[in-house]
Amino acid sequence: MFYNPAVRTLVLSLLALAFFHSALVSQLGTTGVDANLRGVSVSKINGSQTSTGKYAVWASGTKGTVLRSLDEGKSWQQIKISGAGDLDFRDIESFGAALAYAMSSGDGGKSRIYKTTDGGESWTLQYTDKRAGFFLDSLACDSTTHCFGLSDPVDGKFLILSTGDGQHWTDLPRDKMPAALPTEGAFAASGTSIAVCNNDVYFGTGGPAARVFHSNDRGRSWAVFETPVVSGNASSGIFSIACHGRHLVAVGGDYRNPDRATGVAAYSSDQGQTWHLADKQPGGYRSSVHIASGVAFAVGPKGEDSSPDYGANWKLTDNVNLNAAAPAPGGIVWAVGPGGTVKRFQLPVLDSSQHRGQPGNHDSSE
Repeated sequence: MFYNPAVRTLVLSLLALAFFHSALVSQLGTTGVDANLRGVSVSKINGSQTSTGKYAVWASGTKGTVLRSLDEGKSWQQIKISGAGDLDFRDIESFGAALAYAMSSGDGGKSRIYKTTDGGESWTLQYTDKRAGFFLDSLACDSTTHCFGLSDPVDGKFLILSTGDGQHWTDLPRDKMPAALPTEGAFAASGTSIAVCNNDVYFGTGGPAARVFHSNDRGRSWAVFETPVVSGNASSGIFSIACHGRHLVAVGGDYRNPDRATGVAAYSSDQGQTWHLADKQPGGYRSSVHIASGVAFAVGPKGEDSSPDYGANWKLTDNVNLNAAAPAPGGIVWAVGPGGTVKRFQLPVLDSSQHRGQPGNHDSSE
């Protein structure tokens, strides 16, 4: 085959344009509920496709709000959790139409973990705590029975909760957890500040530094690494982290300065040991990031962005005010935001010929 570098560059540019154009295909709507939605989860409905939809979409937010759609967002069922009407549900993790964990954030007893196994007809309060400093920020589950919960520091160290049976939650040992910096914390903006990939658990922090904690043994021991994401005050740092194999993407910024588009996103290709700022940054503060079908996508109050190279380069795709997003199979993304906003958009599915496995031009010495 005749090789021409100029032609190759042109082809790659056209592929990038096609990628970002396809990412614009979307539908914007509302759940009909006046709440600031902060959590969203999408999961396949067990068994064959139902008469209305193939996936269950769950969402959560302020005023004790929990919602569920079984017809691809055409209608939404508002689900009540007894005694939780004043809670702020920042995260929800679902497994089909019946099973879901809902996590509320707040000081002490306002941070709770509930579970339903009957589609929200009944809920069990599985965990809450009144220790000083206890504040749940995020949940991450890799099966119906295995989940991790992240709390701000208690007695000087971040607290990780875990369940191995889907019923009982316990503190993971903290003798091998590095100490938190003074005033360091995690963020509950979208319930995505902790992520799990097989045996690896990661969480991001903010405040005096934007750091990533990593465990390669399901939370028994930890290492911590600095990142170049903006930090230095209580409103800045890493708000969300996503992992895919050895690749990690962290996004955030300063939520009090959402237009700031520097130091918002960073990526790692070695399981978080070294970090690099994205060469092309998102368009401002971003509160949620995921990786699906080889594509990273991030959302925030100033819009959403997509990256085909594991966070090295971002392209603004829309300017809708959104808080959280979650992937569905086939490159579909569901996102939620203030005023009951819900958005569904389609990302392209990249094959190996389109995906560049080594983003950026960095080496381990940088």
